Amino acid sequence: MGSEDEGEEGGDESDDGEVEDFPEIDERSDTEDEEGDENEEDDSEDEDGVGGEEDESDASDDSLRPWPKPKTVISDITGQPKRVYPEIEPDYDSDSSTEDTPNRVGNIPMHWYDDLPHVGYDINGKKVLRPARGDELDKFLKTVEDPESWTSAFDKNMQMDKPLTAEELDIIRRLQENENPDANYDPYEPTVEWFTGKGKEEVMPLSAAPEPKRRWVPSKWEKQKVMKIVRAIRQGRILPNKPKTASTQPQFYAIWNEEPATGPAPPPAPKPRLPGTAESYNPPEEYLPTPEERAKWEATDPEDREREFLPQKYPALRLVPAYENFIKERFNRQLDLYLAPRVQRVKLQIDPESLIPKLPSPSSLRPFPVYRSLQVPHDEVRVRAISVSPDGAWVVSGDESGVVRLWEVIVGKEVKRWQFKGKVGAVEWCPRMDVSFFVVAVEDHLHFIIPPNLPGPVLTATQNVLAPATLPPPPANPSPVKWHSVPAAQSSSDSPILTLNLPSSPEPPKQLVWHRKGDYVASVSEGQGGVWIHQVSRRHSQAPFKKVKGAVQLVLFHPTKPHFFVATQRYVRMYNLAEQTLLKTLTPGIRWISSMDVHPSGDHLIVGGYDRKLCWFDLELSDKPYKILRYHARALRSVAFHPTYPLFASSSDDGSIQVFHARVYNDLMTNPLIVPLKILRGHAVRDGLGVFSVRWVPRQPWLVSAGADGQVAVWCS
Repeated sequence: MGSEDEGEEGGDESDDGEVEDFPEIDERSDTEDEEGDENEEDDSEDEDGVGGEEDESDASDDSLRPWPKPKTVISDITGQPKRVYPEIEPDYDSDSSTEDTPNRVGNIPMHWYDDLPHVGYDINGKKVLRPARGDELDKFLKTVEDPESWTSAFDKNMQMDKPLTAEELDIIRRLQENENPDANYDPYEPTVEWFTGKGKEEVMPLSAAPEPKRRWVPSKWEKQKVMKIVRAIRQGRILPNKPKTASTQPQFYAIWNEEPATGPAPPPAPKPRLPGTAESYNPPEEYLPTPEERAKWEATDPEDREREFLPQKYPALRLVPAYENFIKERFNRQLDLYLAPRVQRVKLQIDPESLIPKLPSPSSLRPFPVYRSLQVPHDEVRVRAISVSPDGAWVVSGDESGVVRLWEVIVGKEVKRWQFKGKVGAVEWCPRMDVSFFVVAVEDHLHFIIPPNLPGPVLTATQNVLAPATLPPPPANPSPVKWHSVPAAQSSSDSPILTLNLPSSPEPPKQLVWHRKGDYVASVSEGQGGVWIHQVSRRHSQAPFKKVKGAVQLVLFHPTKPHFFVATQRYVRMYNLAEQTLLKTLTPGIRWISSMDVHPSGDHLIVGGYDRKLCWFDLELSDKPYKILRYHARALRSVAFHPTYPLFASSSDDGSIQVFHARVYNDLMTNPLIVPLKILRGHAVRDGLGVFSVRWVPRQPWLVSAGADGQVAVWCS
């Protein structure tokens, strides 16, 4: 055998004094069998020639090994045989404490995996997919179908519910009941006497350490602290106790004496209701219930009964039994005393008249219009447009039948009448004092008319303005508005001297407004792009807006600045015409704006709406209304400031005209004074429509109004 040969060779080498070679290691001998030397010949043989003895030894080894038997395969990389062990799969009935957690991501925030289809990785680096979880309805059905579903807890690591064991449930129960989590803990076990009792006396100390030196050596740190205090006393930084004087002697008080109350006395407790005739033991017959009343009382709930008892009659007081509700009533009485308020609530004594603002008397704010002095009829046709001349002597009014009338303010005499084919939408006098003419808006035309009986210089100046001998050159950009004039020699007061043809629109222009210098006039028509500004001196018309947000309702020129107000259905925008920029947007909070006017100072604006609101704006203060007035019962149709007096008026579909005193102060810290003065009633309401328009007479506190009843009235002071 190889062992014997090696032994013989080793003997010879030892005799010669040479070093023995280390035996060569067989790489295939991976097992640690004790009988390796005896099985060397068996290992050298082929695997096909393994005998019965090897089978018996392998069977005995398998019975001793706890791990599974490996399988020998040829490696694809090295070409050498290698052993491959199967993966260990624990049984389902094994203890969960011995299992490894499939998810091996560790203690990290699990919300990192919220947007991923997996929740981590296992020990082999494979993804652990997210288990399917039902919605709230599935959880509810699971609790209904499975009575043990409440014994599970959500595992954040595995993103699933895991059932709790009986031991874990017992620990949770003990924690909820404030008990010790350990079930084997006995709080009443007997005390173990370690140092008492016979034979257990303490003889040796618990510690064999030597006694420290500080037990008998004075402490230098305490000495330093004491010396620090002594120095402070010597320097006067620490004062000794002062001698007690009479004021510092202990004072004693009678704790049972009530202190004088500084506040009001507490309110008395509610007194019980005094007994009446029904509580008597011998009440009159009319207090005794009938059988029907008794049955109804018994069928009613105790909370809904008028009284807690039924009157009964007894022949003598000694025969009255004990009251069955005595304990209950005494208890309720105690509740009344316990819950009675102990704080006396001081009721504010406020005079209602003091809440009303102190306004001056209207009689002290005269003059203002108070009565109707004259009335001009228009043959029962709605009059929508009126205008007063700058000198306050003439009024021009137009109705829906196309009739325009010129009459005097003082006596109401009609001087001239013009008839047009369409209904009149608006009329407006030119504000210049050196000329005299007015504009009438009919359908798609603007007619410039010179009134009759003018002085010679005024008539000549007016003709030179409207029909000059030499026309200005046409503008570089032609306008769709066409200008047609009649020569001054052929003009007359019966026909217009100048006519403007506007782009077609379904309705006639509903507003005409002049610039303060009398050279520009703006017209507003229905539809998009219905705002036009016409310059009389250059005979040119232009649309200032290519596109406006919303339908334009009204426009106004600022009395002192190059500003232009444009009112849409809900907003009022203020533009700078010189810079062509938007300055601000006013928000009146009105659903539909119907009328607008600016104060002569230019710092205040009033806006009326169809929802009965009148908003006063302070243009220097805010883009929100300074004050909102609601004095009309129906929609507002017109508002107007007086050019010289501190007055403004508003008209409505309720047939009334409200006159207000509006004083504006030069001091910016003083708010405007707004006082309602008078309600003027005289117009009849026709088809739900009232007063369409109001205009002030410039030099007098007079008011001119036009209504749906076909009447034009002048109101004087």
